[in-house]
Amino acid sequence: MFQQRTAFEPDRNYRLAPFRFSPLDGSRYVMTNDVGEHVVLSREHLVAFVQRTLPPDSATYKALKSRHFMFDRQSRVALDLLALKYRTRAEQLAAFTGLHIFVVTLRCDHSCQYCQVSRQVEDRTRFDMTPEHADKALALVFQSPSPALKIEFQGGEPLLNFGLIRHVVERALEMNRTQGRDLQFVIATNLSRLSDEVLAFCREHGIFLSTSLDGPEALHNAQRPVRGGDSHQRTVDGIRRAREVLGEQAVSALMTTTRTSLDRVEDIIDEYVRLGFHGIFLRNLSPYGFAVRRRGGQDYDVDRWIAFYKRGLTHILKLNAGGYALREEFTVILLQKLFSPRGSNYVDLQSPAGLGIGALVYNYDGHVYASDEGRMLAEMGDLSFRLGHVAQDDHAALLTSETLLSHLSDTLPEGTPMCSDCAFLPLCGADPVFHRATQGDAVGHKAFSAFCKKQMAVLRHVITLLEDDPRARETLLGWL
Repeated sequence: MFQQRTAFEPDRNYRLAPFRFSPLDGSRYVMTNDVGEHVVLSREHLVAFVQRTLPPDSATYKALKSRHFMFDRQSRVALDLLALKYRTRAEQLAAFTGLHIFVVTLRCDHSCQYCQVSRQVEDRTRFDMTPEHADKALALVFQSPSPALKIEFQGGEPLLNFGLIRHVVERALEMNRTQGRDLQFVIATNLSRLSDEVLAFCREHGIFLSTSLDGPEALHNAQRPVRGGDSHQRTVDGIRRAREVLGEQAVSALMTTTRTSLDRVEDIIDEYVRLGFHGIFLRNLSPYGFAVRRRGGQDYDVDRWIAFYKRGLTHILKLNAGGYALREEFTVILLQKLFSPRGSNYVDLQSPAGLGIGALVYNYDGHVYASDEGRMLAEMGDLSFRLGHVAQDDHAALLTSETLLSHLSDTLPEGTPMCSDCAFLPLCGADPVFHRATQGDAVGHKAFSAFCKKQMAVLRHVITLLEDDPRARETLLGWL
């Protein structure tokens, strides 16, 4: 990262503010500063900028000055503006934990190939969270200083323990009468147990539903098998019923990419369009949890996923050009980091990492984890991200535990080898669970990191579209 000089030299027109640069393609470079402002320059212009020989009346000079990469005798406020923007992006850290995940059961009626937890059969109620543990977890939720709280119910299939969901929602609403927080609820469910009782309760309390939809019927049924073989039909019927009762926007869907689906991205996207969705998250399979334990951890192919993503984004842009509005949600997160003053609140791409300060996970047995991925890693026998227990630790003990603090100190890319010099640093984040799972170390060696390879490839692709394709740029910026 280049640093500015302490004074103007007689033969120089401007001083450099701190910045980083990385190759975009064979002839251009991406420049960023600490708040995500970015400029794409040719090698010639980059060299001229560093040597401080850019003509003051050139378009490149004006672009760099307006985005605070330099300051001259006419404008010395670049560093102050950078500091203000940096504080704006970082102020969300002061709110601490906004997302609280309750794993209300490990029981499930599906046997998904890529399941990341040790699911249990439906009659094993000992794998349900107890009301006592739920109440203690709720007490921790409301100890968070965050003005906005989201409680998400996960499993297993959480609707198999709907009684506890009802208990938590009603108790949380009662507690919030004096707290006055912006309180939201989400149930992550496969929808197979979506009864009229559940729908009525969700409508009464404004609860959102999130489900899994892996693509067309044959693909979905193969990846998410259920007794009777009609997983896809159950999901589609559940989506329809939920929309009728709760509204179109109350139901979202997520897909998981597997080796089987890597060659079918267009089919998957078309299924989302057929079912009337206007957003899709082309996410990759995480390399930890029950699924990886079963297959020896060899199911992560980042190069094929990158090709999958690029083809998918091309297809989505074509659909938009044809009149159907559809967003790719991972791309939206990166666009927010590129253009929004506050960046993105997406937990998995924070600096420092969103461990604990972005989300807390209360497992069915009362143990508390720094992230959902950390809970999945525990299923492989690695307890590195376990923070404590709801019956033994208060909020302060969890958030100041040596376990959490040591991980957070490891997840500041500004001080991480290779990250600190990378132009994509302010647009990226840290994923210590991923690196712990794949390299045995929370920091990881970035040259061999599939996470870094994925992030850089996607960011290069998106920035290239913004620079070279006016129609794509208009569509992408319209997603913000």
